[in-house]
Amino acid sequence: MDMEYDQAVDASEQTGPYIPEAGECMRCGQCVSSCPTFRLFQIDEETPRRRIRTISKVLVENLPISDDERHHLDNCTQCRACETVCPSRMAYGQLFDLARAQFQAEPGSLAKLAFKLIENKSWRRRLMPLLAIYLKSGLQKPLRRIGLLKKLGLAEAEALVGNPALQALATSYSARAAMRGRVALFTGCIAEHFDRDTLLAAIKLLNAIGYEVLVPPQQGCCGAIHQHNGQSAVGLINNNIAVFNALDVDAVLHTASGCGAMLSEYQADDDAAAELFKQRLQDIYDFLLKHWPDDLQLMDSTLNVAVHEPCSQRNILKNQQSVYALLQKISTISITPLADNQVCCGAGGSYMLTHPDNSGQLRELKRQAIGAAQADLVVSSNFGCAVFLSSDSVRVAHPLILLAGQLQ
Repeated sequence: MDMEYDQAVDASEQTGPYIPEAGECMRCGQCVSSCPTFRLFQIDEETPRRRIRTISKVLVENLPISDDERHHLDNCTQCRACETVCPSRMAYGQLFDLARAQFQAEPGSLAKLAFKLIENKSWRRRLMPLLAIYLKSGLQKPLRRIGLLKKLGLAEAEALVGNPALQALATSYSARAAMRGRVALFTGCIAEHFDRDTLLAAIKLLNAIGYEVLVPPQQGCCGAIHQHNGQSAVGLINNNIAVFNALDVDAVLHTASGCGAMLSEYQADDDAAAELFKQRLQDIYDFLLKHWPDDLQLMDSTLNVAVHEPCSQRNILKNQQSVYALLQKISTISITPLADNQVCCGAGGSYMLTHPDNSGQLRELKRQAIGAAQADLVVSSNFGCAVFLSSDSVRVAHPLILLAGQLQ
């Protein structure tokens, strides 16, 4: 039986997402063993199959759920590992987002401000110079010591913040080799300021293989943070579709797998516009592999590199092998997958901020795997994961930065 979310249970009796009865579950246990929160708590309430029962109450039965059921549902990292391994092909991610949207909870004042900052590029640009001054002022240590940041609910976010890029990217970067075409680069919202090195590395690589890169300033956040937290992402989605569809480009490329996962599943009222957008959308690894010139050689490296595979890449984009294939263009480099790549690192978009205890435990498990790998460098294709896993003793970088650094 096909259990995709948009099938009707019974067209004559009920419309809406189809969710199988508990008895229809194959009881294979694959979703249980792949679930990061079950690994932490070892209770049935922290399994995908129990969460599906809660989602069914919300979406199909229109029944109220208990605080306990809501708690365990909210504990989900939304890694979608369960969706990948489920033999019934349950569309868990879409069902989860639909259930969250049903709650229509009014966000708190801090969350509301965060959503506004994500939505509004001009607000972020005004905030970044102030943030840069704060980071250089030396106020971090005393504010942490007196616990003010924790009282304000900013401790987790402040601990992850690095120096922001204050200047906007140029709108166009010319090809350095014989021009073969033109692409557009999706920069995201937070990454635009805090992952500038990755964006510049992407531009450098694309220019090196003969592609002009356009960076439309009108683009905005992909909408993932909003949608996964029950807020409307319609405006953000429609804006990006309109901005990128208006460009004369061969492809629209993204560098962060978390954003790419959201972009790849865009839906809009204008089906034709959404389809055009998705037809031209490509992951940058796939694009670089397809168009890499035979005569473009990278400098050798003796680095021992461990590859972290973000959930958004493994479970949604499903192109993690492209990272390994591209890195192998660096001769003599040693590349190994990080152990337990199938288990979420705990970052989960905003999950690391909303569930710091759970995410901290998952991060510790991942850092143990990193320590056991004894690698010189860990690479991750998602900005959020890289920031979350990095520490004074663990260096996590984007694969594109490593590749761009090896250009002749």
